[in-house]
Amino acid sequence: MKRYGDSPKKGHKYTLRPGAYAILPRDGKILVTYQAAPHFEHQLPGGGIDPGESPVQALHREVFEETGWRIARPLRIGAFRRFVYMPEYDINAEKICHIYLARPVRPHGPPREPGHTAVWLPPQEALHAIANEGDAAFLASLIN
Repeated sequence: MKRYGDSPKKGHKYTLRPGAYAILPRDGKILVTYQAAPHFEHQLPGGGIDPGESPVQALHREVFEETGWRIARPLRIGAFRRFVYMPEYDINAEKICHIYLARPVRPHGPPREPGHTAVWLPPQEALHAIANEGDAAFLASLIN
């Protein structure tokens, strides 16, 4: 599995943190989330898979929480690994990021996740705005 970002640091314990994330195209734009804290960055909507939850269930839940949109037809297009510090949980995480292509079908209001804003960006602008190298690589593979 391809790794993006920093190598694991010697002496640090990493908690395995699988997650599901979506590339959401519609009407020539890409739906992303802007996270105001703690990172101040644009991201693909998604997040951690809770115990007992499938990746697709997590994807639906996380996209809704971070954008307010319901999605349809998720198709897994790949996965990557990254090692990061997650200040909101105070852990070093080995994130296994499952990436899906899905169709945003209906908004149901603003994001429920505090600090998140749903943003529609043209594909090239989304590509340059997304902070995570792995997310950006998967987006680039679809739009280039």
